Amino acid sequence: MNYKYFPHTEADLKAMMEKVGIDSLDALYSQIPDSIRFKGDYQLPSEMSEMEVRDTFAKLGAMNTQLTCFAGNGVYDHYTPSVIPYLLSRSEFLTSYTPYQAEISQGTLHYIFEYQSMMAELTGMDVSNASMYDGSTATAEAMMMAVAAGKKQNKVLISDTLDTKLLNVVRNYALHQGIDWDCIKSKDGQTDLDDLKAKLAEGGVAGVIVQYPNAFGIVEDYTGFADACHENKALFIMNSVAADLAVLKTPGEWGADIAVGDGQSLGIPMQWGGPYVGYMCCTEKLIRKMPGRIVGMTKDNRDQRAFVLTLQAREQHIRRQKATSNICSNQSLMALWATVYMSLMGKQGLKEAAQLSYAGAHYLCDELLKTGRFKLGFDKPFFNEFFVTYDGDVDTLYQRFIDAGILGGVKLDEGILFAVTEKRTKEEIDNLVKIAAL
Repeated sequence: MNYKYFPHTEADLKAMMEKVGIDSLDALYSQIPDSIRFKGDYQLPSEMSEMEVRDTFAKLGAMNTQLTCFAGNGVYDHYTPSVIPYLLSRSEFLTSYTPYQAEISQGTLHYIFEYQSMMAELTGMDVSNASMYDGSTATAEAMMMAVAAGKKQNKVLISDTLDTKLLNVVRNYALHQGIDWDCIKSKDGQTDLDDLKAKLAEGGVAGVIVQYPNAFGIVEDYTGFADACHENKALFIMNSVAADLAVLKTPGEWGADIAVGDGQSLGIPMQWGGPYVGYMCCTEKLIRKMPGRIVGMTKDNRDQRAFVLTLQAREQHIRRQKATSNICSNQSLMALWATVYMSLMGKQGLKEAAQLSYAGAHYLCDELLKTGRFKLGFDKPFFNEFFVTYDGDVDTLYQRFIDAGILGGVKLDEGILFAVTEKRTKEEIDNLVKIAAL
């Protein structure tokens, strides 16, 4: 063998090359122009022992600066119970894949069922899938669901108060799916209901996408939105931070048809941007338009409880030309993370964490306003995140925070978007305010 860890023998390689009609492995790359081929030596370090590898990575890790996080904008520094990583590292979870064979996948199917049950209850919706890659792609998938359900209606309306990151992903999907889109204007940091109604009246709208809380942290009042959508045969889609729904009015209560968002706030560490998990829940009538898979509970021939794949999207098997989604498979390890987190925290724990985040954010906001150097961008209700303007140089202030070991919010337009979670202490908040007042 040429390579220690490759199972193919010389005879295997020769047989495969004969099958595809080539005489060498280099011929596989014959279509790549010679001018762009790499001809040098790879700059790889020499081999190391296990102890040397551990020491090398420990030194690399020590180069990272650990900052006290007051940033959010879609990713939040929530507490992670220490037991979760240990449970997820069990081999039956860590190495599992799509559970096609129910008889040997009961553990995986069981936790997926529990995840679906918890997310459906958290969002106030009828059903949940398990699961999506992240909140932004889940939102884009919801857009395609709406168009598929709307048949001849091929336009989506997107609130101007949607996070730019979400908007960019949705627009990119729309472009390559041939879907038209338009923005709903905002007024005082909130989606303008009158503008929505005017655009719906033009016809052809399959879905409306809003964010809750929105990109400025504002908890918008969506009274009348679902009715306006349904009167014009459009679906109402809400993107929400999962953890916030423990205390906020749920998408189901707002009359949403599809609820999507990122589940990172359910105890998943920020970990430099991923992996995270996207959730998608909807009304029962849309269940067959939902991408991914749905696990159901039944009984076997011995009358014992059993879990099975109840529905799966077409794109995974047959009739792919009729698929309404680009998602193919989702390993769901991070859905398990969220499931263990919610089961450990319980309803009361989720509420308490959310209430602590709310209280901390409002305390920080009040203290910043007292300095006389900050003003609320919008005098609207907010949850654990708020946008303020600053009467000095924002970049200089931001650097002062960094120098003091603080990730002081997210720079947004001409101000800063601050976020507070249950992990932030009064001492940490007071320290940030002290630096901001200089």
